[in-house]
Amino acid sequence: RLSTIHRGKLYYRDVDALTLASTAMLEEVARHLWAVDWQPAFSAAAGPHADAFSFLAARISTGASTIGRSGDHLAREAAQIIGGLASICGAADVPGPLHHRLARGWDGDDGTADRLRRALVAMADHDLNASTFAARVAASTGASLPACLLAALCTLSGPRHGGAGAALAALVEEARRSGAEHAVRHWRERDAMLPGFGHPLYPQGDPRAALMLAGLTPPEDLAELAADVREQTGALPNCDYALAAITRVLRLPPDAPFKIFLLGRAVGWCAHVIEQSRDGTLIRPRGRFDGALPD
Repeated sequence: RLSTIHRGKLYYRDVDALTLASTAMLEEVARHLWAVDWQPAFSAAAGPHADAFSFLAARISTGASTIGRSGDHLAREAAQIIGGLASICGAADVPGPLHHRLARGWDGDDGTADRLRRALVAMADHDLNASTFAARVAASTGASLPACLLAALCTLSGPRHGGAGAALAALVEEARRSGAEHAVRHWRERDAMLPGFGHPLYPQGDPRAALMLAGLTPPEDLAELAADVREQTGALPNCDYALAAITRVLRLPPDAPFKIFLLGRAVGWCAHVIEQSRDGTLIRPRGRFDGALPD
């Protein structure tokens, strides 16, 4: 009951997600998706951890099972964990909503903060994507909240998911060296996916990308790449392209696309863990065996 894509639009529960992104903060979206009557604050410190993976791994040893815990109790732990992730990702240790703290930590202004706000909200949830499914599978076993989030984070890191930003950077670099037309053709000849372009759920274009790119002029090399991809394949920029574009235009850290994706989507992961814990069933699909069986 958390999110769906219907007729090319993304909904968080019964609300158009991109309409929500025009004004809402990520904290408000968390309240909406977690179905709590208080607004979370993502302000907890992370401690001495180098990255999100080690931070979540360290919490697993002391994390409590999700079995038998109320949604409100899980939501309060979720807010603390996301606060720690925000700290690791560079959010400034100052009062205020996450998008302002991120902008401050990344040397941005109010305009940067508003761009980050929209991006975080747009990335908060997206139906049963791969990382969300991983989180729900872990939650169905009764694993702790940090364990569920680590399962999701490991899945997010793949180049066909949240790691697409790094793959797009490689494509852009090849386009700089050999020209956009040649780079796109070369990737297609290798039967390689074109990171940053196309989405099977949005044949008419990713509305999240349109939201993030509104009023923004992408750098020349990214614009040229988008034009060549569209000419050769018809594919339009997706959210990974948009995150790369705002990172370049706003002069954010090079790994900002992954961090924005992580912080926004962590809200959705937590919502799915809460929902799955209420369901109480084990997700255990059967495989279709593709081999010879004895007579």
